[in-house]
Amino acid sequence: MTTPCIICVAITGSLPRKSMNPAVPITVSEQVESTHEAFEAGATICHAHVRNDDETPSSDPDKFARLKEGIEAHCPGMIVQFSTGGRSGAGRERGGMLHLRPDMASLSVGSNNFPTRVYENPPDLVDWLAAEMQAHEVKPEIEAFDLSHILKAAAMHASGAIAGTPYVQFVMGVKNAMPADRHVFDFYVETVRRLFPGAPWCAAGIGRAQATLNAWAVAAGGHVRTGLEDNIRLDRDTLAPSNAALVRNAAAICADHDRPVATPAQARSILGLRPV
Repeated sequence: MTTPCIICVAITGSLPRKSMNPAVPITVSEQVESTHEAFEAGATICHAHVRNDDETPSSDPDKFARLKEGIEAHCPGMIVQFSTGGRSGAGRERGGMLHLRPDMASLSVGSNNFPTRVYENPPDLVDWLAAEMQAHEVKPEIEAFDLSHILKAAAMHASGAIAGTPYVQFVMGVKNAMPADRHVFDFYVETVRRLFPGAPWCAAGIGRAQATLNAWAVAAGGHVRTGLEDNIRLDRDTLAPSNAALVRNAAAICADHDRPVATPAQARSILGLRPV
């Protein structure tokens, strides 16, 4: 298999704190430095959240603007993907930074259970976020926490609410949502191939499922997500020293399966993004 594998690094997220792992980057300067290290290790997408000074989640467009500027300056060609996730804000606040025109943004198209709450994505908000992404030429990454989310993405694509070739990411291992189940994973892949022939796809595993999903996705011809947002450990007893360390683990899995790691230009071509 010679298709290059795109490695996405989810650098911060909304939940991990420095008390859990000191390597979690919180300030914009820390995030830029951590992203640069991950970029040099092989990551070509940065999935970005921003935080307040007290480490709580934020949707501040000014912070997103400074982060985007820093990544573009220090990581030439890297794909910047903003999170519109529900932990960072309420309602349309979640998309208040899309006018900054990142290359991509996450788009959760349905609701599901999270460990201690319902992750709410009501249809009217999903439609508005998708419309904002189209208006600002931002490619959505469909975050599928459930099979119904893939089918919803297909309906949105058929209606024109999602333009171009869809890019679906399976998220597995969230407590109370879809576990890391190989039979379900295989059916997800089959479903995407049936609904979106030839479309690229990605997989993300949470916690100890991260390495498992990396391996499944690489072997099946998909792309991978890693990073401290989803997993703060190298193994049960060892904290990950950086986002770059997790990226290097993903790159090693690619090597084990004779998959080259995608360059920024290759990743942009695979995803149909504008060149730099």
